[in-house]
Amino acid sequence: MKNLQQATLVLTALATGLMAGLFAAFAYSVMPGLSRSSDRTFVEAMQNINKAILNPVFMLPFMTAIPLLALAVVLAWRGHGRAALPWLIAALVLYLVAFMVTSGINVPLNDQLAKAGSPDRVKNLAAAREDFEDSWVAWNIVRALLHTASFGCLLWALIIFGTHRSQDTATTAPPALRPLATAAHSAPAPMAPAGPTPQGPWTGGPRW
Repeated sequence: MKNLQQATLVLTALATGLMAGLFAAFAYSVMPGLSRSSDRTFVEAMQNINKAILNPVFMLPFMTAIPLLALAVVLAWRGHGRAALPWLIAALVLYLVAFMVTSGINVPLNDQLAKAGSPDRVKNLAAAREDFEDSWVAWNIVRALLHTASFGCLLWALIIFGTHRSQDTATTAPPALRPLATAAHSAPAPMAPAGPTPQGPWTGGPRW
């Protein structure tokens, strides 16, 4: 059970971290760069990005993070590591809110831009961009912050889980597997050798 819980936490943190990094990169790099582009370049680039991102490399972590988070909450509730449960619940709630922002706001804006058609056929590229850019950028920042906060909660949950697991291992381990320092501390002190004490030549005693 503990190994399953640990594997679930690691996979969940990985998936959540990938999403946080993706949306954060859009917030501080991709969108500021595109904001300096012409209307045609902006519309064409965003249309192509929205098509290209619908691939298994993106969809797998984006979609599987929710069931993994739910499984992590259930495992913590029923077994080891209940101290990490509040952080896991917080991570799940934050991720769900971010997911709703994506599906309820950013995706409809993507569809709206796609319906405008090819940049060669759009009569007013500036209007198409204006209807899309500001809202999309603002809500992308919101979901980037939510995903990052979810990832942070998961990292802290992993630290708590690891700390409690180490404490449990130290408590339940047999004496032979406990730290050497503990064994050395409990060992009897060595006895002094019997017999006369050797004396150096300066004392007048015999040389050994």
